[in-house]
Amino acid sequence: MIRGALAMQEFENPDHWDTAAQHYEKTAHPFTMYYAEAALARVPLTPESRVLDVAAGTGALALTAARSGARVLATDFSPGMVARIAAANMPNVETRVMDGQALELDDGSFDAVFSIFGVIMFPDWRKGLAEMARVTRIGGTGVVATWQDRGAATFLLLGQICRKLFPDREGMVMPDAVRALSDPADFASELVLAGYRDPEIEHVTHDYPLDMTLLVEPDTLFGMSPDWTSLSDEEKRAVIAEVRAMAGDRTILPIPSTALIAVARR
Repeated sequence: MIRGALAMQEFENPDHWDTAAQHYEKTAHPFTMYYAEAALARVPLTPESRVLDVAAGTGALALTAARSGARVLATDFSPGMVARIAAANMPNVETRVMDGQALELDDGSFDAVFSIFGVIMFPDWRKGLAEMARVTRIGGTGVVATWQDRGAATFLLLGQICRKLFPDREGMVMPDAVRALSDPADFASELVLAGYRDPEIEHVTHDYPLDMTLLVEPDTLFGMSPDWTSLSDEEKRAVIAEVRAMAGDRTILPIPSTALIAVARR
């Protein structure tokens, strides 16, 4: 399990995300936008709403929420990610570099607090959930999205292929929270323990459209995954050949990716 543990340490390092920010904005952001929109559809916002996005990445949720007129604070521990959000220059979006496990924010200061695939990456994800609840006002709403146990998009595809081609190799270890929250009942219990009430959890599935033309530069597709970076050049070529075989004559290979979206009250 050493390689898997080291991989997770990499994801817990802000420098990793600073380096990945521009790539993430081009590849992951458009896909996570589907789930951000699904989350926002469950929480009516107005120009009077005060919204917090925890571990905001490049702002799929934050920037979309701001288009409702709401006042949004987007936080992330990666300065590179925060800079991408700030570059959008939206007047009702504030950005701050901040650790979601120790939010430097007042109790009950937000009407709605979101984390779209963010808190689930924290080393102490239970503390992250508790911090979300702490800064949500009484009567306000918390929304958390997590992937199911094998992840999503290119991570999901690459894991499936590596298990097929290299069954004796240790694969990427998913974050503890992804494994712990994959069951809706467990997810609901953790939200209640964090300080929320009446959680409602839904499965939301979208196809990740893998553009086969991007395989000419596979690092742009798979480079963020330790399952890819640990492969030899020969093994990478085998993976690419398998992806092409799966796609056949299609120019787009759809990868069904399921998330759980939880909405709870404070």
